[in-house]
Amino acid sequence: MTMPDPRQNPTAFLRHLYDVAVQSAQPLQGLQAHLPAPPKGRTLVLGAGKAGGSMAQALEALWPADAPLSGLVVTRYGHIPPRPAGLVQRIEVVEAAHPVPDAAGLQAAERMLALTQGLTADDLVICLISGGGSALLTLPADGLTLAEKQRINKELLASGAAIGEMNCVRKHLSRIKGGRLAAACAPARVVTLTISDVPGDDPSIIASGPTVPDASTCADALAILDRYRITVPPAVRAALEAGLLETPKPGDAVFAGHAVHLIATPQQSLEAAAQAARAAGWAAHILSDEIEGESREVGKVHAALARAVAQRGAPFARPCVLLSGGETTVTVRPRPEGAPKGRGGRAGEFCMGLAQALQGQSGVWALAADTDGIDGVEDNAGAIVTPDTLARGRALGLRLDDHLDRNDAYGYFSALGDLVVTGPTHTNVNDFRVLLIL
Repeated sequence: MTMPDPRQNPTAFLRHLYDVAVQSAQPLQGLQAHLPAPPKGRTLVLGAGKAGGSMAQALEALWPADAPLSGLVVTRYGHIPPRPAGLVQRIEVVEAAHPVPDAAGLQAAERMLALTQGLTADDLVICLISGGGSALLTLPADGLTLAEKQRINKELLASGAAIGEMNCVRKHLSRIKGGRLAAACAPARVVTLTISDVPGDDPSIIASGPTVPDASTCADALAILDRYRITVPPAVRAALEAGLLETPKPGDAVFAGHAVHLIATPQQSLEAAAQAARAAGWAAHILSDEIEGESREVGKVHAALARAVAQRGAPFARPCVLLSGGETTVTVRPRPEGAPKGRGGRAGEFCMGLAQALQGQSGVWALAADTDGIDGVEDNAGAIVTPDTLARGRALGLRLDDHLDRNDAYGYFSALGDLVVTGPTHTNVNDFRVLLIL
């Protein structure tokens, strides 16, 4: 990839760094470094996540042609990459809904549990886990219907809850998450290969940790539900209160001999983008790969830092590039009566907060996008902010405050022609943000 000159084309430069970050998170290289040896028995592949299709193809390409390999992986609708010429398909890949689960995800989860029947100590289970797997691998706890699980999921998504909180609830309301899939594979050995999309890269949070121990409790899940005022059916609440929906814990013998390998992480992608900028002669600083909080507020903090650099050359000298990652949240605001429904995701919301707080600061450009290519449930990955974002918006009769009130980043940046549209990237290391300060 040729590096655009940021002085000539700042937005192309930012998009290039995003592309570098995404490319570094593709699974082929990471899988190769952590591939287990074929077992004495058979190898079963199970997986879930937005990167599931590309991970399955990478494993098929790397696994010995004469060694048995079969299994089932579920990914998001539209996220199966084109199959490389000559690559024989040995792993079935199906699609389901994200971020709100559907019947296809339920069927996939039921089929995966069925495939674990009859495994022996001579067999190997390779689990391919990536972000999005929690919604794609849905199997409601006893007493909970799919419709109720969908409602709870929607309310969690709109509540502003952090990803760890959401996944704590999801684990305890599931028959497959929170280590339960690994328990079902006993006595076979389980090797989990995972792409992290969560702050801190905790495998128990990625896709709600279907193959790893869970230290959280039913009481933790209840506290989160109460904190965000989300109701569950009385029978399910009673089961949580009695600890009947508890997950397998650290130290449980069911996990003996298992292995977990991170094959791509947010930090690795940020480092790749920073190295690309530095190789072209630009100073690059990674703020953090673990930033959480309300997207618009995180945008305002980034704006304050960018303004300080642009106006005073501190805490970083300009010109420079600032990078950050993590997983922010969006609390959906009550819509004013008669106002149209807003559209958008975390990256767009960040960009609105950033643009509002930058106040048209000269010399600052930014891009925020989700590395899976989809911001929320829209068809864009994110958006771009330029020094004249607010001025161009006003010229079109747009008021940024109105769009913030309706969580309508898509409407605002679409009108400006500043959406970042990539299509599915077939990986997912979560939020990517880059600011260029000249």
